[in-house]
Amino acid sequence: MSIDSFPILGIVLAVLSAALLTVGNFLQSRGVAARTDAGSGAIGVSQGLGLFREAQWLAGSALFGLAILVQLGALAFAPLIVVQPVGVIALVFASLLTAVVTRTKPSTREVTSIAVCVVALTAFVAVAASVSDQTTITDAQLIAVLIVLLVVLALTFAALVALRKRRVPPVMFVVLGGLFAGFVATLGKTVILRVQSAILIDDYTLDDRNLLTIACAVGIAVAGALSIYFVQTAHTVASPQVVVAGLTVVDPFVAVILGITVLNEAASAPPWSFVAFAVFGAAAMWGVWSLARQTADVPAGEGAIS
Repeated sequence: MSIDSFPILGIVLAVLSAALLTVGNFLQSRGVAARTDAGSGAIGVSQGLGLFREAQWLAGSALFGLAILVQLGALAFAPLIVVQPVGVIALVFASLLTAVVTRTKPSTREVTSIAVCVVALTAFVAVAASVSDQTTITDAQLIAVLIVLLVVLALTFAALVALRKRRVPPVMFVVLGGLFAGFVATLGKTVILRVQSAILIDDYTLDDRNLLTIACAVGIAVAGALSIYFVQTAHTVASPQVVVAGLTVVDPFVAVILGITVLNEAASAPPWSFVAFAVFGAAAMWGVWSLARQTADVPAGEGAIS
């Protein structure tokens, strides 16, 4: 069963979510820096509790939570492969925020990277909005997403155990934060579609189908908690721009792959659109990578903003 979508509204909400994410991420980074040791790569229990007494971190967390709610709102109006790539613009917002607050004019390389990001992102989303489709999520599709999540959880646990006596590479925290954020978006989309389907067919019984939806909600809670933990830990070893860069590359990548392969959002898309996805996606990722490289030397917690 096909479900109506309103891509423009979804895109607008996704841009708003990216803006909230940018400011929330910056405030969280400042809060984490105030309560933890820079470069430690870990947040202890006492430090974690201390964050709840840090005004900047609380404000950042509130904005971060609001960004997630707005993003879920965007997913209610447009397919996953349309909404999630828009998050890349958060890194552009982060660079512009840095320039405004520090009164420092962006370099030519930064402007070039931002331009590439915006143009490639616009093209990617335009193609996705024109060829994507929203359909009801089958039990098999939902189970497939949950199985992939379980596999990722197992691999993550195994990797952390293997590295428990070594220093975990800083980029790993950033990647894991984005990875689980991608699952939050994907699972969130499945719940939204299944709830919409239940409303359309007036099905509110607690049967196997709806129990799977509840299992999906549990998956969102687990993936969300892990994403939050890894993002906060990433703030101890990386600048806000680098954290945003990781989130804006890994999160959309995971969501788009799952959206195409599992949720079949591009099932009716013509062959040329996949070539366009690859070209524009690669260009956007290059822009993000280039922009992140230029801010990678900013100390964790400072965010190039003082």
